Amino acid sequence: MAPYHFSVTLHEEFESAVAKTREALADHDFGIVSEIDMAATLKEKLGVEHKPYLILGACNPGFANEAMSQEPAIGVLLPCNVVVRALEDERVMVDFMDPAVVLDLVGESGVHMVADEVRTRLEMTRDAIATA
Repeated sequence: MAPYHFSVTLHEEFESAVAKTREALADHDFGIVSEIDMAATLKEKLGVEHKPYLILGACNPGFANEAMSQEPAIGVLLPCNVVVRALEDERVMVDFMDPAVVLDLVGESGVHMVADEVRTRLEMTRDAIATA
């Protein structure tokens, strides 16, 4: 089975990593269409403590439009989630959903081409975060 995500580890504070991630996504034409603070949600709903864990729903409108044109129900697999999560020792992991793997569930070949383009953009975003 192919990995469903790819990541980069940063050696900095959580908030700095979140800001760097937002900036790199914007630089590569992704907007944030949703944001979930999982640590806060789990604390509120279950009373469970977790290190900071933020899910950013990243979307490139042009690619989303192209995918929706190919497969109208594709929205159940959108947006591309990017997770920023705190680790030990002031390290932060930024995980990117691999759209090529996820969108492989769709049989439409045009969607696969879009997924490959989005994956390339997200990999460039990851690399930009790593070198910033």
